[in-house]
Amino acid sequence: MGRVFVSRRVPGRAVELLREAGHAVDVWPGELPPDADALRERLREAEGALTMVTDPVGADLLAAAARLRVVANMAVGYDNIDAAAAAVAGVWATNTPGVLHETTADLAFALLLAAARRVAESDRDARAGGWRTWSPTAWLGPDPFGATLGIVGLGEIGRAVARRARGFDMTVLAATRTPRPDVERELGVERVALPELLARAGFVSLHVPFGPDTEGLIGAAEFAAMREDAILVNTARGGVVDQEALVAALRAGAIGGAALDVTVPEPLPADHALFSFPNVIVTPHIGSASHATRARMAEMAARNVVAALAGRTPPNPVNRPPAPRGGA
Repeated sequence: MGRVFVSRRVPGRAVELLREAGHAVDVWPGELPPDADALRERLREAEGALTMVTDPVGADLLAAAARLRVVANMAVGYDNIDAAAAAVAGVWATNTPGVLHETTADLAFALLLAAARRVAESDRDARAGGWRTWSPTAWLGPDPFGATLGIVGLGEIGRAVARRARGFDMTVLAATRTPRPDVERELGVERVALPELLARAGFVSLHVPFGPDTEGLIGAAEFAAMREDAILVNTARGGVVDQEALVAALRAGAIGGAALDVTVPEPLPADHALFSFPNVIVTPHIGSASHATRARMAEMAARNVVAALAGRTPPNPVNRPPAPRGGA
């Protein structure tokens, strides 16, 4: 059978599934991802790869990996893979849809609540000895209950966030390119243009895929359009937000704060300006980080590899090679 490179240790039965299918599995042992040279070397003899969002797979790497037949990304996003170049090279590219939206929506809503109720700020203050007494004026923030939430992108994660918002009796606005009248009606969502959403929402949560159409989607003009008390939540991709514009907006007090699970770059340097704002929360890309969800993601990626190396169309392709290496 084939040789499969797994670019990080993963939870669940993914490696076991690959071995049960008869494949020799090479797991990268380090906590940090392989660098470009190491990734190239490990893929030189591999027929399959189970990759992470931290692994850039471009045309040059695909050309050097002459035996590679499938790149299975352990993520729903796959902006780290040149899927079009992979198709031309005869290599399947796959992702892991449908398994992480609830977990990621949990984090988005947790960030919204934490930012509104100033959880991280007050925790830091308490640990530093600043808690002297109960105060009627300390750590005040906006009420999420009954507030207006603007969801940018009404895919699986955006819809899951909208469902959570119903429990908080929120007015939910959605800016989305594709009208979904049935979904909007079911979730009680009002579809509006992005400028109107920004002007009305007390909380803005981003759930769009990253690509040329969404890079820098939220920039200086958008921050200027937001309410001064509005809180931005981003669990999509860091590049959806113009970070320099975000820093400028925070310095000017143009928005109320931000809660970010994704940044550019990742990790964000310790001396980055975003860490200087007390009203900013930064988490290390943990949107899908539950035991069960990460295990399901890894196992789905493994099944994509197994199918492709068996000459079948993988269950979750994001491209379709006209002439797959090894057939399909």
